[in-house]
This record gives sequence, C-alpha cells and structure tokens, in this order.
Amino acid sequence: MDDALDEGQGGGTVEVLIPLGLDQAYSYAVPAGLALAPGDVVQVPLGPRETIGVVWERGSGRGGNLKKVAAKLDLPPLDPALMKLVDWVAWYTLAAKGSVLALALRRPPDDRPERPKLGVRLVGPPPARMTPARARTITAAEGGLLVGKSALAEAASVSAAVIDSLVDAGTFCVEALPQQAIAARPDPDHARPALSAGQQEVAGSLVAAVRSQAYSVALLEGVTGSGKTEVYFEAVAEAIRLGRQSLILMPEIALTAQFIDRFESRFGVRPGLWHSAVSGRRRERLQAAIAEGEALVVAGARSALFLPYRDLGLIIVDEEHEAAYKQEDGVAYHARDMAVVRGKIESAPVVLASATPSLETRVNAERGRYLHLRLPERFGGRQLPSLGLVDLRRDKPERGRWISGALIKAVEANLEAKEQSLLFLNRRGYAPLTLCRDCGHRFQCPNCSAWLVDHRFRRALVCHHCGHVERRPHECPSCHKPETLAACGPGVERLAEEVATLFPQARAIVLSSDFPGGTERLKQELMAVAEGEFDIVIGTQLVAKGHNFPGMTLVGVVDADLGLTSGDPRAAERTFQALRQVTGRAGRGEKPGRALLQTHDPAHPVLKALVSGDPERFYAAETAAREAAGLPPFGRLAALIVSANAQAEAENHARALARCAEAPAGVAVLGPAEAPLAILRGRHRMRLIVRTPREIDLQGYLRAWLKRAPRPKGSVRVAVDVDPQSFL
Repeated sequence: MDDALDEGQGGGTVEVLIPLGLDQAYSYAVPAGLALAPGDVVQVPLGPRETIGVVWERGSGRGGNLKKVAAKLDLPPLDPALMKLVDWVAWYTLAAKGSVLALALRRPPDDRPERPKLGVRLVGPPPARMTPARARTITAAEGGLLVGKSALAEAASVSAAVIDSLVDAGTFCVEALPQQAIAARPDPDHARPALSAGQQEVAGSLVAAVRSQAYSVALLEGVTGSGKTEVYFEAVAEAIRLGRQSLILMPEIALTAQFIDRFESRFGVRPGLWHSAVSGRRRERLQAAIAEGEALVVAGARSALFLPYRDLGLIIVDEEHEAAYKQEDGVAYHARDMAVVRGKIESAPVVLASATPSLETRVNAERGRYLHLRLPERFGGRQLPSLGLVDLRRDKPERGRWISGALIKAVEANLEAKEQSLLFLNRRGYAPLTLCRDCGHRFQCPNCSAWLVDHRFRRALVCHHCGHVERRPHECPSCHKPETLAACGPGVERLAEEVATLFPQARAIVLSSDFPGGTERLKQELMAVAEGEFDIVIGTQLVAKGHNFPGMTLVGVVDADLGLTSGDPRAAERTFQALRQVTGRAGRGEKPGRALLQTHDPAHPVLKALVSGDPERFYAAETAAREAAGLPPFGRLAALIVSANAQAEAENHARALARCAEAPAGVAVLGPAEAPLAILRGRHRMRLIVRTPREIDLQGYLRAWLKRAPRPKGSVRVAVDVDPQSFL
C-alpha cells in the first residue's frame, strides 16, 4: 500500500470504497493538511448526505471539481490483509465490492454508555410473609454473593417476580454486575490433557504448522468421539504461547455451550464469542480487542472471518462439511473456502475438522493439496456404535404411527436399562402438510410456493422459508366443513405424541430450533440432556452437531430416506453426513451404543455404506460419480437466480439472459427454468445453471456474460451464486 498522501500535507485525490451495494470506489479530493493512506476510514459526501467509507487507493490528479473528504475518522485503518480479502471475495463471488466491505468495516462506536447488567445480593432479614418459593430463593442466595437474577431464578426454580418481591421487602439489594471481560488471556498450560499416542502424533503435526508461521491447510478427519477438539486445542495453545491470534469458526456458535465449557476447562477462560446474538456495545469492545491483539482466541460464526485481527496465526473450521457455512443472502460466500483464502493472505495454517468431510475437502486431501490427518478410533478405546437397518416394507408401523416394532423394542430395552435414546427426524413441526379430507384443499404459503407446516405446540401454520404464520383454523377455509383437516406426514412434534403414547412413563423432550425461548433455551435443554435428565430425546439435525451425551446408547433414525430423493447433486453426501453424525451420538460414554435406521430402501448405496462401517466405500463411489458427471469438485457450477414481482418479468429477463449466454466450448448453460421453490417471499424465481471444467475462468465468463446482458428493469433482480450449495 502507498504511504500517506503528499507526505502528510494533504491534497491530491483518493479512491474511497463505500460499504453499500456499489462495485466501484469513488474519487474524492483530499483537503489540504489532511494526511490519508489506504485503509483509513473517512467520512465523505454521497449525494445529499454524508457516509463513511475506506480509502482504497491513491487517486491520480489534483482533485479539480471533485467533492472533498469531510473527515478522517478516529478508527483503526483496515489492515492491508483484510483489504486484500475484501477484493478477493468480491472477485470470486461477483458481489459488489462495497457489499463485501460492509462485512469487514467497523462502524463508529456508540457514545452511549453500556447499560450495566443487574444482579441481587442477600443483605437483609427474611420477609414477614414467607412462602416456599421465597424460602428456596433465600437458600440459593446464601453467602451474600452477587448473582444475576435469571441465574438465581433458575437455581431456585422460581419466577423473577419472586426475586422482585424480596427486593421490595429489603431481603435482597440490587447491584450492577461486574462487566464481563472481553479478552482475558487464555493459559495454554491451564489443564493440559492426557492425549493418546494417536492424538499426540496428530497434535504434533498441527503444533508444527503453527510454529512454522506459514500458510498450510490440513484436514483433521476423526470419527465421532475421537477427540478432534482436544487435538486442535493443542494448536491453539501453541498460537497463544507465540502471542498470535486464533480463529475457531463454528457452524452455529449460539448452540455450542459444550464447546465453550470445554474451552474454559482447557484454557481457564472463555474465548471471545462472535455471533449475531452478541449485543452492539459488546461487539464494539470485542472488535477493538481483536484489532489491538488483546483477544487471542475468537470462536465465531462465519462473519468472524472478516474481523480485524492484528496477528492471525491459526484458523480452525470446525465441522467444515456443514452447509451453514454458506452465506445464501447478500454476498454468497462459503466461509470454509474463504477461511482458506484468508489463511493464505495471512500466512497462517488452516485446519478443517470433521468426522464426515465434504467431498471437496476429501479430494483436496487425497490429491496432496491438503495434509490429511486421521483419528480413526474413539478416545479411550470406546467402540463406534453398531448400525442396523429396519426394513419398513416388512416391519411396518401401525397405521398412523411412524416408529417400527423393532425400534419400539430397542427403546423399551433402553428404558429398562436406564439409558438414553435419541429419535432423529430432520423435520420440524407437527406435519409438513395439512389438507382437507373432504375437498382436498391444501394450506400453502401466500408468499412462497411451499406448503405451510403445522406446528401444534404453537397452534399455528408456518412457512419455513419466509416466516409467514397463520392460525390453524377449525374448519376448511375452502369448503367450510369442520373437523375435516388432516395432518400428512410426521414432524418431531407428531413423533413426540407417539412417544408419549408408547412410553408414558418416560421423560421425553423435543429439541428443535424453532421452539420459543431461542438459543438460550436450547443451551439449557442440551445441558439437561447431557446430564441425563431425560430418557428419550426427539430431535432434528441440531442434535447431530458435535454434542456429547454420555448416557445415550441408542439412536433411532425414523426416516433414513429423507433427503435421498431430492434433485440436489449433494443429496447423497449430505444424507451420509447427517446420518453418520447423528448415529455418532450413541455410545460416547462408558457403555457401547447402537443405531437403527428405518428405511424403505435398505439397498440404497448410502445406507449400505453406513451400515458397513466403511466410509471409504461411500467416498469412493461418490467421488467416481461426481467425476463422471463433471460436478464439483471436478467441475464448477454457478447459479443465476432471476427474480421479480411478476412471473412474466422474471421469465422474460431469464430468457434474455439465456439468449446472450454465448457459452464457449466446454461451458454448458442450463435453463432457464423455474426454481424448485418458484415463489419466495412474494417474488417469482427463474434459474439458470452454468457448468464448466475446472480450468475454465468461470468468473471471467460470468462477468462478460452479464456485461452483454440487458440491464434488469422494474422489479427484476439477478443474483449470482458461485459454487451453490442450495438448489431450491
């Protein structure tokens, strides 16, 4: 990057990138006396208002009639490495460069003081009127320690109103809780684990990569329960000893209470947490600590990739196969792939960890692009669960039921042995479709071409795509006949009804991401399951993601075929990953585990590979099929989604795009055709797919094509998704 302009005297021009959906920087004159350098955050006029931007490069000329930079803001400049990442992501995804900058740019701090969190302390005599709830609360607060209201209410099993009444009585006083530390320094030697010989060997390779302070990529592949987290923690510890920063990316950071506990046990403090639920002022403090190098470890969702690290020495992508790493709206980037790019820019090692790696990562490791580190056995000599198939063509559940006789017997045996069981169905709500038995009316979302999902716990019909909610009526809105509405197919809520009927004495819980209470409730429920408070867990895919339930010895997959029949080219891979992950929840404690998978197609290659216990069998077959079809990772894909308020608008523009595609040899343009989800949030959608060999410059072709194409008019929008993960 250039030095400050005009040796600190100001003058000249600069190119300023604005964090809006603009793909170019704008030229501004530099006032005399103002020194600016690339990366500086400035305030500039834009139309009738002023906005912030970043000096991207030095301009040419003396300014002339250009508008002037209004001010240089008192914010740390963007690091050259972060600017390079913004340029690279914009080039790769074809997103507007300003939109990518918005992911990385720190906003001016909020001058309002951070609101203190309040706690209560036991200071006075008991109230004149004592109740059992008040007595429990006082007992839980004994010792005079300052404790948060919610924590005390949970410990005493009372409502917040009980605590407020004790404050009014003078038994408790209210005080501000100490501000949580943003960047306490982790201790790499706080609690060093006893690793097995295999774990030590793999950890040694990762530690060596951190010490080299050079770019590299390693796939850490280990079976469920093999201790991948403890192994990559050793690499984090080495980065801490070197005074360098580590980033641990996680697919759903808000649901990882067990991970945070494990980190705190290993290093004595919690990592810096970055996700959407972190409040504004705390985000500002954490950003500042990261930019100053004080926050040595950050655990975050995909957006943590764009934070202003001062000295990034290690990037870990946990559960690297997860589709949640793909940002679908706005800038359509894949955080795993961009983590590899940032590692290269920062000259830092990257670790991709998974029990079921994506095919792209697996092929890169097999062909020598990535180091391949394996943990083939569970820690402590524990055995992987035994897997069996239940053929639903022969062992049919009773009419209106979804659990087979074989699975019922297995759950009964587990209850008798006082061991936990998990029933897995990756379908939220009560039923995926509600229709009228008399006239055939089906409840469809008014904004999307999708059926409304019946949620009995909420007494509502919900669209899982746009969020539309309506009350479930008592009569058909078409024929107006009462008691004719029928729920078709099972969701986890319907499964819970069946469990309550079959096992009335069992303590059962449903775990689903759309229940009231949000992530905090899920954290508490997951911890309760881990502590053995429930006998039967009914859950969606969120229970399959790295959780450790020591008392769980049985996993029953209610519908192993779900997902195998879609037109998604990754359907087989995703089903294999989901089923292998969820069956891996069994037998992680002292007792062995087993899993039963209910299926109508026991001969399916994915299910046969799972039951064989040989993942290489699946990866070999799927790799061969992808290579023969020229699909990723052996070819490249891009999707163009044309949307508009009216179907005709979307169709006309999509056809105009296709007419000027001018695909060269080797490039195939498929479509336009209606997207499988033809209407989303009230907008009609058409899709074109581009398939190319790997050696073709896909981005160059797409840019040239869009330059030739007519500009979208009216309500028409064109979204480009390079390396699409979703084909809806």
